[in-house]
Amino acid sequence: MSFHKQLQRRRTFGIISHPDAGKTTLTEKLLLFGGAIQVAGAVKSNKIKRSATSDFMEIERQRGISVATSVMAFEYRNLKINILDTPGHQDFQEDTYRTLTAVDSVIVVVDVAKGVETQTEKLVSVCRMRKTPIIVFINKLDREGLDGFDLLDELEQKLGLKVCPLSWPVGMGQRFQGVYSLYEKKLVLFRPHGKQSQEESFEINDLQSDELDRMVGEAAAEELREEVNMIESVYPPFNQEAYQQGNLSPVFFGSAINNFGVRELLDCFVEVAPPPLPRATEEREVRPEEDKFAGFVFKIHANMDPKHRDRIAFMRVCSGKFERNTNYLHVRQQRKMKFPNPTSFMAERKTVVDEAFPGDVVGLYDSGNFKIGDTVTEGEILHFKGIPSFSPEQFRYVDNADPLKYKQLDKGLEQLMDEGVAQLFVKEENNRKIIGTVGALQFDVIQYRLEHEYGAKCAYEPLNLHKACWISSDDEKAIEEFRQRRGRDLARDKHGKLVYLAESAWSLKMAQENHPEIQFHFTSEFGTN
Repeated sequence: MSFHKQLQRRRTFGIISHPDAGKTTLTEKLLLFGGAIQVAGAVKSNKIKRSATSDFMEIERQRGISVATSVMAFEYRNLKINILDTPGHQDFQEDTYRTLTAVDSVIVVVDVAKGVETQTEKLVSVCRMRKTPIIVFINKLDREGLDGFDLLDELEQKLGLKVCPLSWPVGMGQRFQGVYSLYEKKLVLFRPHGKQSQEESFEINDLQSDELDRMVGEAAAEELREEVNMIESVYPPFNQEAYQQGNLSPVFFGSAINNFGVRELLDCFVEVAPPPLPRATEEREVRPEEDKFAGFVFKIHANMDPKHRDRIAFMRVCSGKFERNTNYLHVRQQRKMKFPNPTSFMAERKTVVDEAFPGDVVGLYDSGNFKIGDTVTEGEILHFKGIPSFSPEQFRYVDNADPLKYKQLDKGLEQLMDEGVAQLFVKEENNRKIIGTVGALQFDVIQYRLEHEYGAKCAYEPLNLHKACWISSDDEKAIEEFRQRRGRDLARDKHGKLVYLAESAWSLKMAQENHPEIQFHFTSEFGTN
């Protein structure tokens, strides 16, 4: 197959939402339709011991939430679909923000009962800023929820989206009977058996047909006709170009747990979603159809297989063709590297690949060479833009709880910090280690993973800090004066950069006013290239 055809058959997207909107369940059902899995799992409950395919870390199975982005690939209708299932919980938003740099479009999942929630607003604002094409899936229609038109209003007002419904529910909750696809002009009614892998569908192509009254009842049929008429008169018709430019968002309704509306979503998505898009670098725009290979690392995961202590860097291919056992340039380290076992993923299941094309996500076995944001090319010096690393807002001292496991603790902390789940600072005055995170739940995850993956135990001590910010200055004397006056508030990050630990918003403001020659940076991006 030609390079151009391989390019056109790629679709790489992320699934984002507030926690518990059903994002991981939707991912499962998409994989089920794609034939990638045979039986859907369920996020752990007392009755069902299977857990979701994309939640492969033990702590995720225990808590029933996603704490790391999962990468999954499958074939559907002769297309290669790459799904990145992201954590919904706000404590892991940094992982989600970075993942959004590696996708070409997103599906936003909204719970019909809760409507648009705060985490969804934050994530969608990032997508809109980047002009990422957005499809909305309103989930859990088998439960009582908000009116369909009220939900559309919320999407427009809270998320700032211009919406275009492409499917519409027949009833809701107890009255939910199916969805009408405005995109395909057909009604699909589902009769769930309680077996998630089976469904029955009945198609009616004409809304005026008497068959519609017979299938759903006269009242529901009349309501559907009126609502579809209103949709067609109020909302803009679907325009693929407007959607791909991020200016129009199709909306689908369904129930992922029961397979309602999922196939309609997938069938439409593969037709309208963009193939791999260009990526901005500091030097120039990188286009997918270029001959020369370029890609960037957006995520690192240690111990995907705890038996082998492997560490994998997830790389998005942006241009050209990536080939196994070929020498490529690691731009930051300025050295050539060869990758004998690049892998593609189905959550934790890995298969070695000989080649990969733009849009694909490849796992590179890593012995500590990669950092998030690193670029790999055939030789050109490129630095991809927009891969964030946030200033932590929660801090704790970390102490070794088992003196015999000092090395394991050090190694575990180093590898987990490389993943970007948190940041490690060492105080200048006493060498005490401090972990800084965006959210409190990450402390539990780090403690759990240190014990279960590295055999190390840690204890935390509370530390009341407002912000950590990186400092820099062209004036060495200014830095020296700052160190003398505020030495007890200084630490080094794992790259040896100076970090100011501000106890309060007031102390940070005073430091900025009293030291105008010092620059205060709230992301560590300023010096990572």
